[in-house]
Amino acid sequence: MTPFSKKLREIRIAKGKKQREVAEYLGIHIRSYQMYEEGKNEPSILKLIALADLFNVPLDELVGRDTQNFSQENTEG
Repeated sequence: MTPFSKKLREIRIAKGKKQREVAEYLGIHIRSYQMYEEGKNEPSILKLIALADLFNVPLDELVGRDTQNFSQENTEG
């Protein structure tokens, strides 16, 4: 499992969505979506944006990016 796949699964469960619902929203087969959560495949940028919209989360959160550390690094330099 990759950091993205783990975060995707966590967010989906927290938002109360079934894998099938998410796959239908994205217009893909459920197996394709399951491969995202298994870390065997990654969505295109358009699918990432759609996922962020569906779950109402920022892209940074969806991909597991730590924006707090990123902001500190940019202000220290």
